Amino acid sequence: VQLQASGGGLVQPGGSLRLSCAASGFTFDGYNIGWFRQAPGKEREGVSCISNNGRTYDADSVKGRFTISRDNAKNTVYLQMNSLKPEDTAVYYCAADRIWYGSRCLRDQMYKYWGQGTLVTVSS
Repeated sequence: VQLQASGGGLVQPGGSLRLSCAASGFTFDGYNIGWFRQAPGKEREGVSCISNNGRTYDADSVKGRFTISRDNAKNTVYLQMNSLKPEDTAVYYCAADRIWYGSRCLRDQMYKYWGQGTLVTVSS
């Protein structure tokens, strides 16, 4: 199982980025995917998650600004991030697991497989 997050970069406050999580080595459409982030000096936190059939949950801090989606044909999950704020600055990770835990999908303990992160910096 391999997960590769990409799409991070430097963006001004109010700007947008789209992160991608490309998966390989497993039956992608059978897995649930979560996006997490870790800011310097802070614990990792759940951002958004999506089940294998498209059900989603978002953290309160990103509701209305971030949108998670998946394209099973491309083995990829996306995180569209709009109206970015400096407090969104973090390393973003994607994770995968076969079991769907509903609203608990924002907890990192629920995921077995993790990819390397991609850095998002929101600054003027």
